[in-house]
Amino acid sequence: MFNDEEGFPTFLRGFMNPNRGFSENYRCYPIAMMQHGNDRDNVNYGGKIILPQSALEKLSQLNISYPMLFKLINGAERKHTHAGVLEFIAEEGRVYLPQWMMESLDTEPGNIIEVRNVTLPLGSFVRIQPQSTDFLDITDHRAVLEKALRNFSTLTVEDIIQINYNDKIYGIKVLEVKPFHEDHSGISIVETDLEVDFAPPVGYVESSQQTQTTTSQMPIDLPKTTKKRFAAFQGGGQSLRGKNKANVMESESNPESGLSDEPLNLPFGQLYFGFPIILPLSVENDQNETEKHAFIGTGQTLRAKKK
Repeated sequence: MFNDEEGFPTFLRGFMNPNRGFSENYRCYPIAMMQHGNDRDNVNYGGKIILPQSALEKLSQLNISYPMLFKLINGAERKHTHAGVLEFIAEEGRVYLPQWMMESLDTEPGNIIEVRNVTLPLGSFVRIQPQSTDFLDITDHRAVLEKALRNFSTLTVEDIIQINYNDKIYGIKVLEVKPFHEDHSGISIVETDLEVDFAPPVGYVESSQQTQTTTSQMPIDLPKTTKKRFAAFQGGGQSLRGKNKANVMESESNPESGLSDEPLNLPFGQLYFGFPIILPLSVENDQNETEKHAFIGTGQTLRAKKK
C-alpha cells in the first residue's frame, strides 16, 4: 500500500476527497433582510445560520463530522462565534445570521466573514446571566429556556444570545461552559445532558436590606410615646349597688390596669388581637352585694305608732 504526501492511500484518491476542511467567505446579512425572515422566530432567536446551496454541495464531498457546526470569524474585529446550519437556501455569496450573532461578531450587513466547519465537544455545563431583571417575571424560566435552546446547536462564551417569550425579547449572556477550550471557547448542545446554572440578572439587588428598612419604620415597631390619655366625664358617683364609680374611672385611666393606648412593640409579622379580660362577679356574690346594700335608710309610715 502506498500513501501520498498527505498520508492517504493512493488507491482511495479517486473515491473520496481527502480534504476535511470547509472554509468560505460570505457577505453576512441579518435574518430580517431575508425574504419572510421576520416571520421565522426559530431563526431570528436561535443559533443557526442559512447558507447557499453551493455550500451544501461542497460539504457533502468532504469527510466531516455531523451535526454540521461552524465557526464564524470576523477577521477585521478579531471576533468569532459558533453556529449550526438550518437550511441551504441563501443567495450565492451570502450567509444569513440572527441579529444577536451579528452583534457578537461586531459586523454590519454586507461585511465579509469567514465560515469554517469545526468540531466542538459535547457540553456538560453552562453558566448564564440574564441581561435584565424582567427575566425573573417568567414563572418557569427553566422550562422556557429549555424550549428556547432547542433552536441552538452551540453556545460560546461571551455571546449574548436572544430568546423570545410572549412577544418579549430576553438577552442571556454565556458566562462559562464546560468543557472549555481556549482555541474555540464553545460547546455543542446537540443531544447532550446539559446542566444550567443561573447567575443573578444584571441590575438585580438583594432586597433583604430594603425589607429591613421598610419594616423598621412600621407603626407597630415605633418607640413608645408619653402622650397623656384623654378621659372624658371624669368624676365620682354611686351605683345602685353602692360601688364607688371613682375607683372604676381611676382604674381605667391608670396605665397599670393593663389598658393602654401606647403602640405595641411586637416583632415583624406578629399581630395582637387580645385585650385584658375582666371577669364578672359570680351570681352568688352579686346577690349578697344586692341584699347588703339595697334599701338602706329610714322612712315614715302613714299610720302613727301607738304610744
